[in-house]
Amino acid sequence: MAYIRGENKPADASSGECPFCRIPSLPDADGLVVHRGRLAYVVLNLYPYAPGHLMVCPYRHIADYTETTDEEAAEIADLTRDAMRVVRQVSGAGGFNIGMNQGHIAGAGIAAHLHQHVVPRWPGDQNFMPIIGRTKTLPELLGETRALFAEAWPRPADGS
Repeated sequence: MAYIRGENKPADASSGECPFCRIPSLPDADGLVVHRGRLAYVVLNLYPYAPGHLMVCPYRHIADYTETTDEEAAEIADLTRDAMRVVRQVSGAGGFNIGMNQGHIAGAGIAAHLHQHVVPRWPGDQNFMPIIGRTKTLPELLGETRALFAEAWPRPADGS
């Protein structure tokens, strides 16, 4: 309901109002950050479509995928692959929906800051709850999911 009511939605498209610009300044657990890369980071979706729904976001406040540098696009791709591996390892997801909604007309909830969705899927995961009960079942708290994913995230060879 918080999502439907528009709570925490930016007042405008500026980087000062943008939650994806604010999240990196928070401690990882508070911002639900799973992993920080050099040019992009991975965060749990506060309003998940499915348990373990992640987003890969560049640090830079850009709206469109065509605005990424080659390095940003490469890191977003690498982090997306790592996200899939981690979610499979931690939760045994059977598949994924991966994508970017570019612009409000395409369904972007926050169109001003690029973000790629990594949504895990399981057999039978769309049951009666979202259709009849108008709710989703989440088997664990977001903080617990973040901790599991952060712990399972691959470490660079230099150990950082």
